[in-house]
Amino acid sequence: MLAKHQDIDISLTVTPTPVDHMRAASCRALAGSTIASIPMKTKITFRPGRIGRLAIVTLCTAYGVGSLGVAPPACADNIYMRTDPEGVQYFTNVPSDSGYQLALTASESRTAPPIVSSARRDRDRGRERHALVVSHAAADTGLPESLLHAVIKAESNYNANAVSPRGAVGLMQLMPETARRYGALDARDPAANVLAGARYLKKLLTLFDADLTLALAAYNAGPAAVVRSRRAVPPYAETRRYVPRVLELYRRDGAP
Repeated sequence: MLAKHQDIDISLTVTPTPVDHMRAASCRALAGSTIASIPMKTKITFRPGRIGRLAIVTLCTAYGVGSLGVAPPACADNIYMRTDPEGVQYFTNVPSDSGYQLALTASESRTAPPIVSSARRDRDRGRERHALVVSHAAADTGLPESLLHAVIKAESNYNANAVSPRGAVGLMQLMPETARRYGALDARDPAANVLAGARYLKKLLTLFDADLTLALAAYNAGPAAVVRSRRAVPPYAETRRYVPRVLELYRRDGAP
C-alpha cells in the first residue's frame, strides 16, 4: 500500500495523433492556455491523499492514458506544470521549484465537467434534435426507434443535409427515386426523409422474411444485389462494413 505522502512519478511516452490533439483541446479548456500541445513525454507527480480525481483523469485522458494503476482520491488540490528545455511537460500538486506554473486550481478540478469529445457532443445533439421525427417514423412503421437511430448514425451521423457521392440525400441517405416512392417529396426534410427511410426499411424486412442482416444489406447495396448473392450479404467492402456497424449501434442502443 502507498504511504500517505509518498510521491508517485509516472512517465508517459506519447505519439501524438489527431485524436490526442482533440483531447488536448479539451484539457486546455479546463486547465487554461498553459497546455499548448501534446509533448512526446509527460511526467505526472502527485501525492495520493491530495490530488483531485477529476484533475488526474483530465490530464491522463488528454494524453491518451486509460489508467494510472492507482485509484485517484476524491479530494482535490491545485495542479502545477512546467516544461523543460527538451519539451517534456511535468504536472504535479507538489511543485518542487519556482519553474512550475498554476495550471488547474482545486475548485476547477472539483467542478469541471467531464471531457466529452466534440464528435460525441454533435452526435448527442443530433439525436436529440431528431428524436421526435424518429419516434413518429417508428410509430408509423412499427420499427424500433433504436434501429432507426442506428441507421441514421451510420448513414449520415445525423446530418440532414448530407449528400453522398452517389446522390443519396438526408438523414437516412435516400436515393431520389426511393425518396419519391416512399413519399419524401423533399428528401432533405428530416421528417419526410426518416419516414420514407423507415417505410423502405420495413419493406425490405418484409421482402427478406424479417432477416435484419439481409434487410440492412439491401438498404445499403440494393435488394437486387442481395438476391443475386443468393440471399446473402453481397461481397462489397462497403456493405460488409455497414451491416455489422448498424447492428452494433443497434445492440448498444438496447436492441430487443
